[in-house]
Formats: sequence, structure tokens, C-alpha cells
Amino acid sequence: MSLDALGREQGHMESDAFIHDLREALAAAGDPARAEQQRAYLKSEMAMYGVGVPVTRRIAQRIAAAHPDLWCEAASWEEALRHLWDGATHREERFAVLAIIRSKYSAAHADRLESLALYEHLLRTGQWWDLVDETSHAVGLVVRAHLAAAARMRAWAVDANMWVRRSAIICQLQHKERTDLGLLTAAIEANQEDQEFFIRKAIGWALRDYARTDGDWVRAFVETHPGLSPLSRREALKHL
Repeated sequence: MSLDALGREQGHMESDAFIHDLREALAAAGDPARAEQQRAYLKSEMAMYGVGVPVTRRIAQRIAAAHPDLWCEAASWEEALRHLWDGATHREERFAVLAIIRSKYSAAHADRLESLALYEHLLRTGQWWDLVDETSHAVGLVVRAHLAAAARMRAWAVDANMWVRRSAIICQLQHKERTDLGLLTAAIEANQEDQEFFIRKAIGWALRDYARTDGDWVRAFVETHPGLSPLSRREALKHL
């Protein structure tokens, strides 16, 4: 076996060990009764352990700390996260992926322009607001770090996939003065007549969030965009 092949094999073994340890920890912390409540609330077809998001985050970071070699290089980082996400048996395992992306173990990789490929995969396969909205925070890291990401977001804003479009709309939440208003405008205008609730809600959310930074800009935007849905308008102006 070549050194490269040996390295890949060792990486797969480490990834498998990480996933095994994470599943054991989540199962031990689970509550079957809560799991059914969570599944009903999230309309999840995937099974759940019954572990809340804060606890899932703590478990994910603890288990990640026990497998430090996985997070050193971008390739092993992405491979481990994809392996866990794609092979998830319970929804909390996908929450764990997102928790690791937002943790110190991903600091060197999370805002790379190349990481958008991973995040797009999570959006297209997550397909529900809880996973999509958290993934969009990671997308926002890239948008804030790389001017070139704006072109990708403009393409996402007209994608056939609703969840990809939603991410393009909300990826600048909490960017405050660093918000790219041209990108925000383009993403909203491309979707303002969409009838889908999750798109209309996203538009209102994005505008409401930026209103904390510049309420006058948001008021003017709403006034000059009569095609915005009542839901989007109401959410945008909620605190103005």
C-alpha cells in the first residue's frame, strides 16, 4: 500500500471512530419521549435521539476534541463532516456537523471560499429550516471573508432549490455595517414575488435584522418594493 493510500485509510478509520464515539454519546444523552416530540415539531422523517441543541453542541465539541487529527487539514475536515452528514441515522448527528463547523475546530477552514461546496451540499440535502438556517450562518462566514462569494450568492438567489435561495437571502444576518446591500437587494428582488412561506419569511427576517443597523434604509426599501408580500413587509418593519 502506498503512503497516500495508507494515509487515506488511516483517515477513514479516524473518521469512523469519531462517528462511533459521537453516536454513543448522543444515544446516552437521549430521551425517547423528547425525541418523538422533536420529530413532530420538526416534521422529521429521520429518527432523533431526543437531545437538545445546546447539549448536542457540547457533545459534538467534546467528541471532536478527542479526534484532533481530523480537523487539521481542510480535506480531512470536510471528509469527516460529509461522512457524518451523509451517513446520519439521527437528526442530531447533522446538528453535530453544524456545531463543529461553528466551533474552534473549524476556524481554519469554515470561511474558505472552497467550503461553499460543502455548505451547498448541506443545504440541498438538509431541506428543512432548522438545518438550512444554521448552515446559512456558515455560508455567511464565507460571504464576509471573500468578495468573490457574492457572485455565488447571486446565482443561489435564482436557484431552482428553495432552500438554496433561502440561504442566499439570509446569509448576511448579523453582518450589520458589513452587509453587502447590493447582494441583499439582488437576493430579495429575485424572490419577492415567490409564494413560498419560507422565502417570504426569509425576506422579512433579513430586512428586520438589517433594520437594527439602518432602519431608514429598510423603510425606504419596503416603500420602493411594492411587490413584497404582506408577510415580508410586516416582518421587515416589525421593530421600526
